Amino acid sequence: MSSDADAPVETTTASVEELRAQVQALESEVSDLREAADDDGQKSMTIIATKGTLDMAYPPLILASTAAAFGWDVVVFHTFWGLEILHEEKSKNLKLSAVGNPSMPMPNAVAALPFMDNVATSMMERKIKENGTATIEELIETSLDMGVDLQACQMTIELMGYDEDEFYDGVTTGVGAATALQHMADADVQLMI
Repeated sequence: MSSDADAPVETTTASVEELRAQVQALESEVSDLREAADDDGQKSMTIIATKGTLDMAYPPLILASTAAAFGWDVVVFHTFWGLEILHEEKSKNLKLSAVGNPSMPMPNAVAALPFMDNVATSMMERKIKENGTATIEELIETSLDMGVDLQACQMTIELMGYDEDEFYDGVTTGVGAATALQHMADADVQLMI
């Protein structure tokens, strides 16, 4: 049984000087690439927020404001139900869904009762207050103050019949999926929540 390892090795007629020149050219190219990468130095993150429940509003805002505190360039693109996080009135009344949440300390049959979302939301709001955790409104203000670009999907604004004036001051409107994709393509970190 023979293998390629047993085959004779072909040699080239390149001289040692030519090989040194090629190695130096490659080292120079690698050095230039490293410098270009280090010149920017700023990390970037794009988050796509698609859910509008109380428990799903926290992750994108906490991650965005934390990354911005580290000097990252951060974009959070809110689409479909995630748009409610940026809606000034609706963001103050986000609910926690008890049904289908495996971390809820109740069976789905009980969680499906009509009043259980309100009970779960009240329990979570009480925990948030007791713990001194920032509210959604405070996290939005903090994120905007730190330079996070909170974007509202234009197609979803139109689909849901919202008016751009209903969003927090500082929220970017008039952007769509193409803008989100471009940010994601250029970002160091991409998350979909």
